Amino acid sequence: MTTLYGIKNCDTIKKAKAWLSANNVEFTFHDYRADGLELEWLQNAEQALGWEQMLNKRGTTFRQLSDEQKQNINKESAMSLMLEHVAMIKRPILIHNNQYFIGFKADQYSEVFA
Repeated sequence: MTTLYGIKNCDTIKKAKAWLSANNVEFTFHDYRADGLELEWLQNAEQALGWEQMLNKRGTTFRQLSDEQKQNINKESAMSLMLEHVAMIKRPILIHNNQYFIGFKADQYSEVFA
């Protein structure tokens, strides 16, 4: 089973969904905002990927944090922020055959689904 996680209006999500569809990969899409986000899922993703890789530091939500919050970020605070502000999670996260992949690169997806 393949599940793509993210936010539906994200451009990278749109590219990943288009690639999966064009390559006839059956998948389920889980929208963090519409479908919610469970702490257990976030913890599992963090174990597989690491919180540093999951934290989206380029997004508006992260940039709006205070300088003190940004400088003192650690696993606990990052997890709390990602749970509260799902836009702070890098997108997409793809789970295929119980393996986690983050971001979208067509070459990487070609390898995953080879």
